[in-house]
Amino acid sequence: MNISINTRQAYSEIICFLNILSEKKKNEIPKKLIQLFEEEKDIEYVKVIDSKTPIKDQHLKEETLAIIAILNLEYWCKDENEKQRLKNIYSKNEEEYQKILNEKYSIDNIFKKEEKELPKEEITSTEVAIVEYKENIITRIINKIKRFFKQ
Repeated sequence: MNISINTRQAYSEIICFLNILSEKKKNEIPKKLIQLFEEEKDIEYVKVIDSKTPIKDQHLKEETLAIIAILNLEYWCKDENEKQRLKNIYSKNEEEYQKILNEKYSIDNIFKKEEKELPKEEITSTEVAIVEYKENIITRIINKIKRFFKQ
């Protein structure tokens, strides 16, 4: 499995996060999933998570926060109304994110930016002509004689 360094570091943060949870919450997550996080984490990356500090102030990676959100939705959230509310929030966030990406990387916007970067006064055209080089008769004769003696 080819896992990026960023994902491995997120797994390390998840393990730290799980270690500060109660045993009841931790046991609700499948052992195989926790084992995956343990096996694939970045051993050299150390993140200290303070249980007294809100999660938003922990400066965790975006991937870590996404994994925590998935764990919450799949394993810790028991109320169906709350699950549906979270799914709606996640869906809305994804739509907004895709909209931002589309605006940022839209083909129309890319070309508009290029036009803005070059002021019209500075745009110049350069013509390049191909000149055919012809040897004169004397040069051709001398070259043929040279090639004859090289053989």
